[in-house]
Amino acid sequence: MGIFVTRIAIGFPMLVYGISKLFYGIDFIKDMLIEKGLPSFIAYGVFLGEVVAPILIIIGFRTRLAGFVFAVNCLTAICLTQMSNAFKLNDYGGWALELLAIYMLIATGILFTGGGKIAVSVNNQWD
Repeated sequence: MGIFVTRIAIGFPMLVYGISKLFYGIDFIKDMLIEKGLPSFIAYGVFLGEVVAPILIIIGFRTRLAGFVFAVNCLTAICLTQMSNAFKLNDYGGWALELLAIYMLIATGILFTGGGKIAVSVNNQWD
């Protein structure tokens, strides 16, 4: 039951970010990639990391694979937008990278634990 609750707790909030990008676009991500000399089409990967992976994590299908994609998405977000905050505190005294780091670490935990018993699929190596 704990892994199930964890899957919901991490999947749902990230899915909200992804849905926002579906409605409002990803031009700002494309611009950041171009600024760093990377091809802008990579920005579409955000939909895998913030829509597809969270849905798979929530329902418990190919959860380990989805956890990997989710964690890579978070690491990419940190590298693109937050590296200047790596050694800073936020206005409340917490680590400035706290939220993304928590997402990334929990997704990594899901990669190692899998989806648990309460999942759509439990018999595949990627579950």
